[in-house]
Amino acid sequence: MTHRIRKATADDAAQLAELAAVTFPLACPPESRPEDIAAHLANTLSAANFRGYLADPDVTVLVLDVDGALRGYSLLVARPAQDPEVAAVLHTSPATELSKCYVHPDHHGLGAAAELMRASIAAAAAGGAGGLWLGVNDQNARAIRFYEKSGFRKVGTKSFTLGAAVEHDFVMERPVP
Repeated sequence: MTHRIRKATADDAAQLAELAAVTFPLACPPESRPEDIAAHLANTLSAANFRGYLADPDVTVLVLDVDGALRGYSLLVARPAQDPEVAAVLHTSPATELSKCYVHPDHHGLGAAAELMRASIAAAAAGGAGGLWLGVNDQNARAIRFYEKSGFRKVGTKSFTLGAAVEHDFVMERPVP
């Protein structure tokens, strides 16, 4: 099995949406309603949405490509935080958002996430970012541990609406070398 991390192209949009359908639910709190998760996937993580992200000059999508199958992705947004809760707690500028960072569960524990994170940090640095920030559900202990190991620290909180539920996220930030 060979893999590489590369920039996504428009041809990857359908596979990215399929991967998101597997990985996004894993980041949701256990009480999340399946219909809310499905609506979020349709409204934010569809193939059409990924084509839009890939056409946006401020967005970089990296993929973990394993023999032609996508098994992980990250999505970086290089523009100022729009959420006032987030903007108020960030310490570095300019800051790039690590909006999404997911690895297929078949690749958990194999170092793939750490490799994808290193590539994401490097991409943010190459884009001129002074820092990288993300939001992570406050109940997602596995992801929080991973982000802390990757150099992120909690700097605040923000809200995330998933259907009718308002979820609570930690805002985490790290400097970009």
